[in-house]
Amino acid sequence: MSESQQARVQAQFGPSAAAYVKSPGHAAGPDLDQLLAWGGKRGAARVLDVATGGGHTALAFSRFTPSVVAVDLTLPMLQAAREFVTAEGAAGVRFLCADAEALPLPARAVDAYTIAFGIRNVTRIERALAEARRVLRPGGRFLCLEFSHLQLAPLERLYEAYSFAVVPWLGEQVAGDRPAYQYLVESIRRFPDQATFAQLIERAGLGQVRWRNLSGGIAALHSAWRL
Repeated sequence: MSESQQARVQAQFGPSAAAYVKSPGHAAGPDLDQLLAWGGKRGAARVLDVATGGGHTALAFSRFTPSVVAVDLTLPMLQAAREFVTAEGAAGVRFLCADAEALPLPARAVDAYTIAFGIRNVTRIERALAEARRVLRPGGRFLCLEFSHLQLAPLERLYEAYSFAVVPWLGEQVAGDRPAYQYLVESIRRFPDQATFAQLIERAGLGQVRWRNLSGGIAALHSAWRL
């Protein structure tokens, strides 16, 4: 990611870091529970949580994993996540300010790579996926939870209208940050659909790619393995 792109991300998410921790939405709700239920509790000794945001995924994994590294590009977000995780009494979580496209980790360093509601914010998704494969050991698990595309065609237009009209307004009322929530709905629209994203994962060299739709496709959970 270029310096100008990094600056854009910092400006987008830095000011809303504290509010994001307090109002995590999907990042700490039933969708995260689905991620943990599908593949999170299988004894991975080393978990890398990329785009950790408020730290909710890292916190969840720390309950049963001895080593978690929480990565985020935005330093204020990472600091807020550290405060939140520490206040929850979690041990074994380290925090690293880094770019998902150029992780400062050796190859084959982790047993599981997770990213929840963050990969759509990456400038070059293909490069981030290649990095995921690089840092995973053979037999390691890739888990990605992300907003996706509604699979109920009759409701799709209504859902999109709601997203663009109501979500930015709610963001302004709850977090005082309408632009961040406007960006949210626009980034969801631009993100590849479930099947296309699965193809990107396969092209990055990960295998056994599967996905599950959550809430009718409002979010999707993709899983793959480093073979």
